[in-house]
Formats: sequence, C-alpha cells, structure tokens
Amino acid sequence: MDRGKLFICPTPIGNLEDITLRVLRILKEVDYIAAEDTRHTLKLLNHFEISKPLSSYHEHNKTKKGEAILQDLLQGKTIALVSDAGLPGISDPGADIIKDCVENGIPFEVLPGASAGILALVASGLDTTRFSFEGFIPREKKRRRERLEKIKKDDRTLIFYEAPHRIIDTLKDMMGVLGNRKVALGRELTKKYEEYIRGTAEELLNHFQTHSPKGEFVIVCEGASEEELEVDNHLDITIKEQLQQMIDSGIDKKEAVKEVAKLRRLPKREVYQEAIDL
Repeated sequence: MDRGKLFICPTPIGNLEDITLRVLRILKEVDYIAAEDTRHTLKLLNHFEISKPLSSYHEHNKTKKGEAILQDLLQGKTIALVSDAGLPGISDPGADIIKDCVENGIPFEVLPGASAGILALVASGLDTTRFSFEGFIPREKKRRRERLEKIKKDDRTLIFYEAPHRIIDTLKDMMGVLGNRKVALGRELTKKYEEYIRGTAEELLNHFQTHSPKGEFVIVCEGASEEELEVDNHLDITIKEQLQQMIDSGIDKKEAVKEVAKLRRLPKREVYQEAIDL
C-alpha cells in the first residue's frame, strides 16, 4: 500500500481573506483535517463551505494523537494539519509530527501562507537583513531574564510572541537586560483593531501607563549595536579607564561622559563622578 501524505496548511491569523487558494483546495481534497482546536477550525471550514472530518491534535494530546496520525499516513490516508492561526510547526506541536514524518519516510508538503512573526518584522521598520525568531519567551521572571542574558549580544533583530497580561513585565526585563533599544509591537495583526506601536522600550512602557494592553502581541526588538558589543568586549576596564582612553583620543570630557553613559547604559551623573579628577 502506498503511503499517504501530510499537508502543512497555514490558516489566517485574523483576516479570512488571507487564506490561499491552494490551501482551500487541499482542505477539500484530504481525507481529514488534524486541527489544534476543532471548534475554531470548524468556523473556518463553514465560512468557505468545506465539509471534512476533523481530528484534534494539540500540545496536550500530541503524543497519543501523533501516533494515530502516523498510522493513518502509513495506511495511505492524506491529512491536512492546521493550527488556530498561522503556519503549523512554528511554536506549536506541528513541529513534532513533521519530525515523525521525516524519521518514518512519510511524504509531507509545507504550503506557504500567513505567519505573524514575519509580518510584524517587515512592518517594524527595523533591520530585516538578519533576524532571530525567539517565539514565546519564558513566563517565569528568572528564566525570562536568563534567556535575555543569553541573547543580549545577538546583533540580529529579535522576534518574540507575548500575551497582553505579560507584555509590561517582558518589556521591563528587556529594558533591564538588553537596554533601552528600539522596539516595535504588533497587536491584533490583520484584524479589525490591528495596531503597531513603535519607540524605545522605555517609551512603550510609558505608553502602557495610560493604555491597557489588549490582544496578542508580536515584539520586534533591534539587535545589539556595535557600540554595545564593543562595551561588552571591554568590560574588564573600569569606567575611569574608559573615560581616560576617550579623552586621550581627543574627545572632550563632557562628551566622553555622555558617550560612556550611553555605551554602558548608566546614568550620566554616575559616570561624571568618575570623571571629576581626570
């Protein structure tokens, strides 16, 4: 018996018009659809007048259901895998079933479509040449800050997903660990109340003092600058030594204080105290 085939089908992240004609055709042709939330997917199918059996496949049943899907594929069935929104396999258990297909030699095909992270990156106004997708940052404060410490020297643009009730704490930790970098927040992407909020981490925190966070967020943060990396590579010298190096190179003391404070992300008054006797 010929083996079946798994189709990885992206679904709209908000606007239903963003589904592709190819995905619609596949959803009509497969034997059944494996969905993250069958109730959510049923609404999508009803909108496009597609009638097809549904089976749940999500984070909490992926081991048991993943094995069942594999067996169906081995018996020749064709199956479409969808998540609630976006491309399956990105921050969801779709990655596990794809890995199983690779290990068992089962054919699969990934269809192009909507992805919130890429959409927010392009709209951010930040550098898109190189970027790193971090997905959902850890919820617990200690682990979140540890993760930020690990990536603070990454000079690529950083992409995160975050829930509204954690966005303020995450921005505070990003500012504390990464510094006051440029950040763009994408909210409710492709939906009626889509919004982009751009500024520094401090400016965005101030924004939320008067605007309650609502909707799912994509955080796009600029990577480490050359100046930040240079400072990190010379942290073995003291503030006073760094000031003296700048002054010796011809920079005015006042400008040296300003520059060192910026590079080390310290208050100018703290750096000025080290410059008094220079």
